Amino acid sequence: MKYWHDYRPDDVVACPSELGWLLPVASTFLYALAHGLTIVLYDAQGGRFEPERWFALFQKYRITNFTAPPTTYRMLMAQADAAKHYDLSSWRHAVSAGEPLPADTLEAIRRHFRVQPLDGIGMSECMVYCFNMVGAKLRPGSCGRPGPGTLIELLDEDMQAVPQGQEGVLCVRCDSHPGMMKEYWRKPERTQEILRGPWYYTGDVLSKDEDGYFWFKGRNDDVIKASGYRISPFEVESCLVCHPAVLEAAAVASPDAVRGQVVKAFLVLRPEFGPSEELKGQIQEFAKSNMAGYKYPRQVEFVEALPKTPSGKVKRKELREREASMPRL
Repeated sequence: MKYWHDYRPDDVVACPSELGWLLPVASTFLYALAHGLTIVLYDAQGGRFEPERWFALFQKYRITNFTAPPTTYRMLMAQADAAKHYDLSSWRHAVSAGEPLPADTLEAIRRHFRVQPLDGIGMSECMVYCFNMVGAKLRPGSCGRPGPGTLIELLDEDMQAVPQGQEGVLCVRCDSHPGMMKEYWRKPERTQEILRGPWYYTGDVLSKDEDGYFWFKGRNDDVIKASGYRISPFEVESCLVCHPAVLEAAAVASPDAVRGQVVKAFLVLRPEFGPSEELKGQIQEFAKSNMAGYKYPRQVEFVEALPKTPSGKVKRKELREREASMPRL
């Protein structure tokens, strides 16, 4: 609350995500309630997130402190023109979680709404354990550094520390985090997979720079292996959403007769753009020129929406399984 949310006594806090997810029910409801803050709860009753509705809520209730996943921020930015008709001057602080916050999205939020979201990474099993802190230097695209007192290491499958700069699975020392779960209810095998000795094995693949900032690469099972390379889906997606036509992106492995697997991108376009072969080619060329050539999506599919969890995370597994089950020539 102090180093990430920067809650203050006169704050009005809000989060548009469903309360079935731990972040909104804890950070923007129970934690805030325990400290006497004003909370805005709005239930869309199963409907989609509506940016203009939330601009009106900002104005009506003078929301100061906002928490949301990156997808929500991109939807707000897509309706930035509508925001000009509302008074958002009360908004002073923002937090992002659920999925990594790309550097370009961070800059766009800062430009449109004059707030700088602090990204963080955590899980329902352990809440947030690594985040960009109030008052500390922010590195756009990084998920920050460990919270005060929390011990984090990047380990391999043998639970050995990886050399600095190399990718490893983020593990949290259980006795260093006050929010660590005890176990999965009636699932001892699953509990044993995650709690390995003194460590909580998150399954998130990250790297760490020389200053101790962590950089998200993807889930262990999300990493794409194509043409002999290990490709981070997050890196591909971060590049694609920089294209002016792309609102959301998800990158997964797709079976290929020659290469074994190739990168496939599922794209949600901004309202002013329509799908076409020409646009597909332009996006692919954009990706080629902005990251290593072997990482660009050889396959692109335009979709109306991406499958997501209640917390706003893209269900890449669902997309992968769909690709694996598709008939091939």
